[in-house]
Amino acid sequence: MSEGLFSSPRRPRRVITATRSGRSVVSSDGPVPNALHHQAVPGMVSSVVYRTASSPALPAVEEETAPPRGPLLPGPGETTLLIVQFPPDSVYASPHFDGAAAGQETYDFAPDFASRFEADAPGVHTTDSIDYDIVLDGEVWLELDDETVHLRTGDVVVQNGTRHAWRNQGSRPATMAFVLIGASRG
Repeated sequence: MSEGLFSSPRRPRRVITATRSGRSVVSSDGPVPNALHHQAVPGMVSSVVYRTASSPALPAVEEETAPPRGPLLPGPGETTLLIVQFPPDSVYASPHFDGAAAGQETYDFAPDFASRFEADAPGVHTTDSIDYDIVLDGEVWLELDDETVHLRTGDVVVQNGTRHAWRNQGSRPATMAFVLIGASRG
Protein backbone atom coordinates (compact mmCIF):
# COMPACT_ATOMS: atom_id res chain seq x y z
CA MET A 1 0.00 0.00 0.00
CA SER A 2 1.43 3.39 -0.99
CA GLU A 3 2.04 5.76 1.95
CA GLY A 4 1.36 8.73 -0.38
CA LEU A 5 -2.18 7.49 -0.88
CA PHE A 6 -3.01 8.54 2.69
CA SER A 7 -0.69 11.50 3.19
CA SER A 8 -3.12 14.41 2.76
CA PRO A 9 -6.83 13.86 2.08
CA ARG A 10 -8.35 16.87 0.38
CA ARG A 11 -10.74 19.14 2.26
CA PRO A 12 -13.76 19.82 -0.01
CA ARG A 13 -14.19 23.28 -1.53
CA ARG A 14 -17.48 24.93 -0.52
CA VAL A 15 -19.11 27.71 -2.54
CA ILE A 16 -22.06 29.46 -0.89
CA THR A 17 -24.31 31.90 -2.74
CA ALA A 18 -26.39 34.76 -1.35
CA THR A 19 -28.51 37.67 -2.48
CA ARG A 20 -27.15 41.20 -1.99
CA SER A 21 -28.96 44.27 -3.27
CA GLY A 22 -31.28 41.99 -5.24
CA ARG A 23 -28.39 40.28 -7.08
CA SER A 24 -27.08 36.74 -6.70
CA VAL A 25 -23.48 36.64 -5.50
CA VAL A 26 -20.91 34.28 -4.05
CA SER A 27 -20.77 34.96 -0.32
CA SER A 28 -18.14 32.35 0.52
CA ASP A 29 -15.68 30.28 -1.50
CA GLY A 30 -13.03 28.15 0.09
CA PRO A 31 -12.23 24.96 1.97
CA VAL A 32 -14.93 23.65 4.31
CA PRO A 33 -14.07 25.25 7.68
CA ASN A 34 -15.42 22.35 9.78
CA ALA A 35 -13.24 19.47 8.62
CA LEU A 36 -11.14 16.94 10.44
CA HIS A 37 -8.12 15.26 8.90
CA HIS A 38 -8.09 12.29 11.26
CA GLN A 39 -4.59 11.80 12.64
CA ALA A 40 -5.46 8.48 14.28
CA VAL A 41 -7.05 7.14 11.06
CA PRO A 42 -4.68 7.93 8.17
CA GLY A 43 -6.57 8.72 4.97
CA MET A 44 -9.82 9.69 6.68
CA VAL A 45 -11.31 13.17 6.48
CA SER A 46 -14.74 14.25 7.75
CA SER A 47 -16.21 17.54 6.55
CA VAL A 48 -19.44 19.04 7.86
CA VAL A 49 -20.24 21.16 4.82
CA TYR A 50 -23.52 22.88 5.70
CA ARG A 51 -26.53 22.71 8.04
CA THR A 52 -30.03 24.12 7.80
CA ALA A 53 -32.71 24.87 10.36
CA SER A 54 -36.01 22.99 10.34
CA SER A 55 -37.69 25.80 8.39
CA PRO A 56 -34.95 27.62 6.50
CA ALA A 57 -35.82 31.05 5.15
CA LEU A 58 -34.64 32.74 1.97
CA PRO A 59 -32.63 34.77 1.45
CA ALA A 60 -30.31 32.76 3.69
CA VAL A 61 -28.30 34.53 6.36
CA GLU A 62 -24.61 34.90 5.66
CA GLU A 63 -23.24 33.25 8.78
CA GLU A 64 -21.47 29.96 9.31
CA THR A 65 -24.06 27.19 9.63
CA ALA A 66 -21.57 24.40 10.34
CA PRO A 67 -18.94 25.86 12.67
CA PRO A 68 -16.10 23.75 14.04
CA ARG A 69 -17.15 21.82 17.15
CA GLY A 70 -20.80 22.50 16.30
CA PRO A 71 -23.40 19.75 16.17
CA LEU A 72 -23.29 17.25 13.33
CA LEU A 73 -26.64 15.49 13.82
CA PRO A 74 -29.72 17.44 12.72
CA GLY A 75 -32.81 17.83 14.88
CA PRO A 76 -36.24 17.02 13.39
CA GLY A 77 -36.60 18.80 10.04
CA GLU A 78 -33.04 20.13 10.10
CA THR A 79 -30.41 18.99 7.60
CA THR A 80 -26.68 18.35 7.55
CA LEU A 81 -24.46 17.84 4.51
CA LEU A 82 -21.40 15.75 5.33
CA ILE A 83 -18.60 14.44 3.10
CA VAL A 84 -16.39 11.65 4.39
CA GLN A 85 -13.37 9.98 2.85
CA PHE A 86 -12.97 6.45 4.25
CA PRO A 87 -9.58 4.73 4.11
CA PRO A 88 -9.46 1.00 3.40
CA ASP A 89 -10.27 -1.25 6.38
CA SER A 90 -6.62 -2.35 6.31
CA VAL A 91 -5.80 0.92 8.12
CA TYR A 92 -7.84 -0.26 11.11
CA ALA A 93 -6.17 -3.69 11.01
CA SER A 94 -2.68 -2.18 11.22
CA PRO A 95 -0.78 -3.03 14.42
CA HIS A 96 -0.14 0.72 14.75
CA PHE A 97 -3.86 1.60 14.79
CA ASP A 98 -4.94 3.14 18.11
CA GLY A 99 -8.70 2.64 18.45
CA ALA A 100 -8.94 4.71 21.63
CA ALA A 101 -7.18 7.67 19.97
CA ALA A 102 -9.45 7.36 16.90
CA GLY A 103 -12.54 7.32 19.10
CA GLN A 104 -11.38 10.36 21.07
CA GLU A 105 -10.60 12.26 17.88
CA THR A 106 -14.10 11.57 16.54
CA TYR A 107 -15.64 12.53 19.89
CA ASP A 108 -13.70 15.82 19.96
CA PHE A 109 -14.86 16.61 16.40
CA ALA A 110 -18.54 15.66 16.76
CA PRO A 111 -19.55 14.44 20.24
CA ASP A 112 -23.24 14.18 19.32
CA PHE A 113 -22.37 11.79 16.49
CA ALA A 114 -19.62 9.89 18.31
CA SER A 115 -22.01 9.10 21.15
CA ARG A 116 -24.14 7.08 18.68
CA PHE A 117 -21.40 4.49 18.06
CA GLU A 118 -21.82 1.16 19.84
CA ALA A 119 -18.97 0.34 22.21
CA ASP A 120 -19.01 -3.39 21.44
CA ALA A 121 -19.46 -3.07 17.65
CA PRO A 122 -16.84 -0.77 16.02
CA GLY A 123 -18.32 1.63 13.48
CA VAL A 124 -21.91 0.55 14.11
CA HIS A 125 -24.32 3.39 14.82
CA THR A 126 -27.95 4.54 14.56
CA THR A 127 -29.15 8.12 14.08
CA ASP A 128 -32.59 9.71 14.19
CA SER A 129 -32.44 10.78 10.58
CA ILE A 130 -33.28 9.86 7.02
CA ASP A 131 -30.02 9.98 5.10
CA TYR A 132 -29.33 10.22 1.39
CA ASP A 133 -25.92 8.54 1.09
CA ILE A 134 -24.09 8.91 -2.23
CA VAL A 135 -20.89 7.12 -3.19
CA LEU A 136 -18.85 9.84 -4.92
CA ASP A 137 -15.74 7.76 -5.53
CA GLY A 138 -14.57 4.23 -4.83
CA GLU A 139 -16.34 1.30 -3.24
CA VAL A 140 -17.91 0.86 0.20
CA TRP A 141 -19.89 -1.83 1.94
CA LEU A 142 -23.04 -1.00 3.91
CA GLU A 143 -23.27 -3.40 6.84
CA LEU A 144 -26.75 -3.98 8.27
CA ASP A 145 -27.87 -6.44 10.94
CA ASP A 146 -28.38 -9.41 8.61
CA GLU A 147 -26.84 -8.39 5.28
CA THR A 148 -24.07 -6.41 3.64
CA VAL A 149 -24.48 -4.39 0.44
CA HIS A 150 -21.52 -3.66 -1.87
CA LEU A 151 -21.77 -0.13 -3.30
CA ARG A 152 -19.80 1.56 -6.09
CA THR A 153 -19.33 5.09 -7.42
CA GLY A 154 -22.72 6.62 -8.23
CA ASP A 155 -24.77 4.30 -6.00
CA VAL A 156 -27.22 5.90 -3.56
CA VAL A 157 -28.58 4.55 -0.28
CA VAL A 158 -31.63 5.94 1.49
CA GLN A 159 -30.90 5.16 5.14
CA ASN A 160 -34.09 5.22 7.22
CA GLY A 161 -32.70 5.48 10.75
CA THR A 162 -31.44 1.89 10.78
CA ARG A 163 -28.51 0.39 12.66
CA HIS A 164 -25.55 0.23 10.27
CA ALA A 165 -21.82 0.65 9.60
CA TRP A 166 -19.74 1.67 6.59
CA ARG A 167 -16.79 -0.51 5.63
CA ASN A 168 -14.18 -0.01 2.93
CA GLN A 169 -13.00 -3.49 2.02
CA GLY A 170 -11.23 -2.11 -1.06
CA SER A 171 -7.61 -1.12 -1.52
CA ARG A 172 -8.04 2.64 -1.95
CA PRO A 173 -9.98 5.43 -0.21
CA ALA A 174 -13.70 5.85 -0.88
CA THR A 175 -15.56 9.17 -0.65
CA MET A 176 -19.23 9.56 0.25
CA ALA A 177 -21.64 12.46 0.59
CA PHE A 178 -24.34 12.23 3.25
CA VAL A 179 -27.44 14.42 3.43
CA LEU A 180 -28.93 13.86 6.88
CA ILE A 181 -32.52 14.96 7.47
CA GLY A 182 -33.46 14.98 11.14
CA ALA A 183 -36.47 12.82 11.99
CA SER A 184 -38.52 11.82 15.04
CA ARG A 185 -38.86 8.18 16.01
CA GLY A 186 -42.50 7.13 16.30
